[in-house]
Amino acid sequence: MFINFTNHPSGAWSEEQLAASRHYGEIFDLPFPTVEPEATEEDIEAIAVAFFREICRIIREAEKTSTSGEPHAVHVMGEMTLTYAVVRLLKEADITCVASTTRREVSSLPDGSKVSTFRFVRLRRYE
Repeated sequence: MFINFTNHPSGAWSEEQLAASRHYGEIFDLPFPTVEPEATEEDIEAIAVAFFREICRIIREAEKTSTSGEPHAVHVMGEMTLTYAVVRLLKEADITCVASTTRREVSSLPDGSKVSTFRFVRLRRYE
């Protein structure tokens, strides 16, 4: 199972990113929460623990019906302090965590504004 814990639903991904993610099995989207700038470190830890438990529950449920034996991975991308806290908890539980890497392509428009396009390159493990 590949749990996509980000603000970017897999339905909008490129074929390359879908293929890389499916290496881990079925893709499950779990939206990354909004983190208020006023949140304290204790708030972040509480949110991280709640999502860690939810991710573990999703994995346990998937294991009940899966016979593939494929490794699980969690794609974690979002507000940095919550990302760090969730990745730390998942790694302590020996659950693989990955980030997506992209190539940023910038186009300048005639009015002086810029448009950035991000092209998926690969998944990289949090080590």
